[in-house]
Amino acid sequence: MIYHKSTLSNGLRVLSVPMEGFKSVTLLFLVGTGSRYENRKNNGISHFLEHMVYKGTKNRPNYMDILAEIEGMGGAWNAFTSKDHTGFYIKAANTHTEQLFDILSDVLLNPLLKEEEIEKEKGVIVEEINMYEDTPMHKVAEVFDSLFFGDIPLGWDIAGTPELVRSFNRQTFTDYLDQHYAPSNMVVVAAGGVSEASKTQSFKDVKISDLAEKYLGKWEARDFHKTENIKHEQSGPRVKIKYKKTEQAHMVLGVPAYPLNSPEKYNLAMLSTVLGGGASSRLFDEVREKRGLAYYVRSAEEEYVDVGQFAVQAGVVINKTEEAVKVMLNELYLLANGTRKLEQTELTKAKELLKGHFILSLEDSKNVAGMYGTDELLEGKVRTDDEILAKIDAVTAEDVVRVARDLFKPEKLNLAIIGPFEDEEKLRKLLV
Repeated sequence: MIYHKSTLSNGLRVLSVPMEGFKSVTLLFLVGTGSRYENRKNNGISHFLEHMVYKGTKNRPNYMDILAEIEGMGGAWNAFTSKDHTGFYIKAANTHTEQLFDILSDVLLNPLLKEEEIEKEKGVIVEEINMYEDTPMHKVAEVFDSLFFGDIPLGWDIAGTPELVRSFNRQTFTDYLDQHYAPSNMVVVAAGGVSEASKTQSFKDVKISDLAEKYLGKWEARDFHKTENIKHEQSGPRVKIKYKKTEQAHMVLGVPAYPLNSPEKYNLAMLSTVLGGGASSRLFDEVREKRGLAYYVRSAEEEYVDVGQFAVQAGVVINKTEEAVKVMLNELYLLANGTRKLEQTELTKAKELLKGHFILSLEDSKNVAGMYGTDELLEGKVRTDDEILAKIDAVTAEDVVRVARDLFKPEKLNLAIIGPFEDEEKLRKLLV
């Protein structure tokens, strides 16, 4: 997949990714800030701001003006907040490409942030927080991050707390925008049928660049706040319990892994696929199919510019929680110490699964925009789909086992659980 990159004079990076045969386009604005850039007084503001920008702008004073315009062209829109970036996007027929630029640039540069709208939205945000509190399958990941990172922004909940959310005012938003929203801290991506954006001109990168220049070129360049890199330090196994009367125990068992630019990136992805990447993975087979301990069990990796994680998550039978922890640990160690060899047939299956899921994701322009955009935003370089597929194919069984041996050590283990438990020391002893 060929992509085109240009940079405006104010530092804004623009990517266009033509996808043959697509009649839709996703326009995505990515900003290099998220909850890890917050402080004790404004934790949750990145997420809250994502809600507020669609509540009215100077050119579209009412939220219904924005929504009616997007839906009037058959478009789908949304926004998202992570620890290290925030995204705003609209997906619509490619005949509306310029209109998408018009709307998103207005939303980003001209939000009204009315005090009355802020007060109303506080209730919405608090209910969103409450919803996740009542969804342990989701909440346990936040408990794990709190254990893993400790009391620093990376360990805080992205949505903040109800108390903090209720304390925000318009100044909280404008201060945050001034500190973090700048052209050189942003990437614009247009992916999909961009080659058909003009009926009188075949696709050239200058078309998308011209639209970016028209709608964002006058945005004044300025410095933005950067966060310091962290180094994860841990000298022994750790456990954190969030007591809750539940019908199922939800747990995350994880270890520190590798940052975004690590050469182990694809070896780790393969390790994750072998262990918990599907219904034929080792953990799914052993924990669910053979022992009936869980309904779901999966593994995943999380990567930031300075630190990474590998974790296994499961929802297990409450009175068999200890057994489930032991079984999961055993599978990790069996791979790391070579007792259960990673045969070529298993590795090939894992490669095809990983490649297949990746290829399927490329059928959605939103996924493509996100992939290319986050690469450029967080690492300053883009990996094409062909490059990624080649990296996956290059992974060997020795690579996977070496990474497992590096990661799976008792002193690196972290276990977070939501359920009717209180004795953290009893669970910690399982990890030693």
